[in-house]
Amino acid sequence: MPSADAIKSVVDSFPDPETNRPLGVMGQTGAVEIDGDRVRVEIGLTTWAAPLRDETVEALREKLVASGVDPNQCTIDTTTHQRPADKLGQIGVTAKSVIAVGSGKGGVGKSTMAAAIAFGLHNAGCKVGLMDADVYGPSVPHLLGVNERPTAVNQRLQPIERSGLRVMSMGFMVPAEEAVVWRGPMLHGAVTQMLRDTDWGDLDYLIIDMPPGTGDIALTLSQLIPLTGAVVVCTPQDVALLDAVKAINMFRKVKIPLLGVVENMSSFICPGCSERHDIFGTGGAKRKAEAMDVPFLGDAPINVDLRKRGDDGQMAGLYDDPAIAAPLMEITRGMVRQIVAQRGGQPAMPSLPVL
Repeated sequence: MPSADAIKSVVDSFPDPETNRPLGVMGQTGAVEIDGDRVRVEIGLTTWAAPLRDETVEALREKLVASGVDPNQCTIDTTTHQRPADKLGQIGVTAKSVIAVGSGKGGVGKSTMAAAIAFGLHNAGCKVGLMDADVYGPSVPHLLGVNERPTAVNQRLQPIERSGLRVMSMGFMVPAEEAVVWRGPMLHGAVTQMLRDTDWGDLDYLIIDMPPGTGDIALTLSQLIPLTGAVVVCTPQDVALLDAVKAINMFRKVKIPLLGVVENMSSFICPGCSERHDIFGTGGAKRKAEAMDVPFLGDAPINVDLRKRGDDGQMAGLYDDPAIAAPLMEITRGMVRQIVAQRGGQPAMPSLPVL
C-alpha cells in the first residue's frame, strides 16, 4: 500500500484534460484520505472537461492501481474547478473552444449535427453557445423552436436561451421566408456583428453552424477569432464524400485545424421489422478516414424520431431518447477527445483529408 504522499504525487502529476497540465500545478488536487486499505482522493475538473469526466476518473484510477492501490478500495470524487474563459481574437469572445461545423454540400444534416453536438456538450455539464452562421439558410431557429427576436442591453445583443444553450442566428433577424441576397462584404459584416456584438457570457464551447460549401465565411472566421477546429459532416455516398473534400481543403487553406468527420444518415433501422437498410450506403466516410489515417468521430443513423424533433422544433429533448442520444453523445465525446489530443501535442488524429 503506497503512502499518502505517494498517492498524492500520482494525483498531482495526472494531466488536467482541459489544459494538459498536471492537476497539482493547476490547483486541482483535493483531499487524499487513507483509512486502512481504503483510499479516497478528490480532484477538481472544469466544466469544459465534463464530457470526459467518467473516462478521466477511470484513467486516474488505473494510475493509482498501478502504484499499488487496491482497485476495490479506491474512490475518486470530483468537484467543479472554476476557470473562466479568456477573451479570444480581435473581437474578444469569451469561449475556451470555438468549433466550426461544416459540410461540402447542403442537405447532409449539418445544422442538425451542430445542434446535437451543442446539446450533447450542455447535457454533459458544459457552458455552450450555438451560433448559426448559415446566413443564406439559417435552420437553427426552426430546429430549436425559436420564433422570438433578441433584445439589446447596453448595445449588446442578448442571445436567445433555449434549454440552457445561448443561441444567435440571422434567422432571428429576418422573416423565415425572406431570402438573404448579400455579397461577400455584407456576409462578413453580419458574421462579425453576431460574434462581436452578442453578449455570449463565459462559454466552454461556442459551436458555429457554417454555411454549406466553400464560401468566404470560413475565411472571415479565421480572421476574426482563433478557431479550435472544424468538424465536417457528410453522408456515406461517394458524391457527398467528394464534396466533403472541398470543405476540408477550404479549412486547411485558412489554417483551421480539422477535428474529424461525422457520417450522418449512415443507415436506417426499420421500426416495424428491425431490419437495417443502408439507403445511402454505409461506412464510406469511415473507410476513407481509416485509409487516410484521420479522425472518424462516429456515425449517426437515420432516426425518424430525430427527424420529427427537428421538424417540430424540439431538438432540445433529443438526449431524452437513448436510441438517439447514444451515437450523438459518442460523436460529441470523440470531438472533445480530439481537442485534448491536440493540446497534448500528439499527432491529433489529424487534419482531415476525407475523400
